[in-house]
Amino acid sequence: MEKLLHTNIKTISRLLFDGTIKPTELTNLALKKAEDIKHLNSFISITSNQAKTQGEKSEKRFTDRKPISELDGVTIAVKDNFCTQNIKTTCASKMLENFVPTYNATVCQRLFDAGGSSGGSAVAVASGVCFAAIGSDTGGSTRNPASYCGVVGLKPTYGLVSRWGLIPLVNSMDVPGILARTVDDVVSVLNVIAGFDNKDSTSLTKPYNKIRLPPATKMSIKGLKIGIPIEYNSEHVSEEVLDTWNEIAALLQSHGAVIKKVSMPHTEYSIVCYSILNQCEVASNMARYDGIEYGFRANEELSTEKLYAASRKLGFNDVVKNRILCGNYFLLTRNYDKYFTQALKIRRLIANDFHNVWNDVSLLLTPTTLSEAPSYKSYIENYDPYKNAFEDFCTQCANMAGVPAVSIPIKLSKNVLPLSLQLMGRNLSEPMLLAVAKYIENLVKFPHFQYEL
Repeated sequence: MEKLLHTNIKTISRLLFDGTIKPTELTNLALKKAEDIKHLNSFISITSNQAKTQGEKSEKRFTDRKPISELDGVTIAVKDNFCTQNIKTTCASKMLENFVPTYNATVCQRLFDAGGSSGGSAVAVASGVCFAAIGSDTGGSTRNPASYCGVVGLKPTYGLVSRWGLIPLVNSMDVPGILARTVDDVVSVLNVIAGFDNKDSTSLTKPYNKIRLPPATKMSIKGLKIGIPIEYNSEHVSEEVLDTWNEIAALLQSHGAVIKKVSMPHTEYSIVCYSILNQCEVASNMARYDGIEYGFRANEELSTEKLYAASRKLGFNDVVKNRILCGNYFLLTRNYDKYFTQALKIRRLIANDFHNVWNDVSLLLTPTTLSEAPSYKSYIENYDPYKNAFEDFCTQCANMAGVPAVSIPIKLSKNVLPLSLQLMGRNLSEPMLLAVAKYIENLVKFPHFQYEL
């Protein structure tokens, strides 16, 4: 029965409707699998009771032959920075270790309304605990883990999916992202969670039309112009990733696409620009966690100032404290124009690079990550915060420009680890972006741990 967890949403939806498996059975399988892979540290909270209740409600709908959607009864993981009503939302932090929201994030509510059974990570999808996961993407936080774990990761156009209830890190760049094993599964989830939300001031008001992708064998990319940004050919890109990039470009060209080298001249400044803006917005957003209104409160009674200091010292880890300190430094009156204003100007130039390139091509093809996933031991022993920041080199530009991007697994490296590439398109080009991603997916046939039923 466990092999059912390694199918796709379309297949499991059909099996649920046919009665081959019941939603409660699928939920129990997923919960058991989550328990079996605890050592992978995929989950902070496993909401067994809620998942079982949702499974029972879904089973009744299937018995009545009235499933709500393609996601009815399907297990989905949610990252622990989306508010979930009456369920702890901790952001994996001490500061919010006991925070229980009184409402659902719009993304979560729409999944519940579609009948999804929510348990959030790429590991959870790759290992078969769930069929999809909702993440957040600030500079690549959906696409990078998707790349390392060999699953599909989508960062939608900024404003296409509601941010309401997503605990903010960098408001101007954060977007809910989707991880799944196939492009079709990503589309199934996107069709449920996308669309205008009047609770979110950044939500796009343009009506969302559900995406319907034809079979890959009936698609054609003849004449499609795909750009290869020369600035993304960084010295830090590994040889295997570079070879994979060249192979897929040549493969797409052999199938009729027009491959063209393009220039994104301000890319070289992007990491510094992203880091400054990230830290400034983090400093602003973290100011609300003072130990008074909600969140962790230190046992300090000498003064309000000491309570603030002790709560933030104990409640935040070193990475967050570093960003707060740097962000506040950049935002000092004497530094504001020198750092923050300049970074905003560079961000505009980066966005203009994207705007201009669409005059020549329809999509961009780049690496997602600079290399295969490092081992945990190697990562810890060689940890370098500056080098670590550079890992977002290929992904963060899409967040600063607000454009959609998708990471697609291509093949396995010599060390039998996934290697992935990224497609980026103009705003609201998700239908074309995901169609081409599906076309590539069909060509490369990445060796997912997946059963065909």
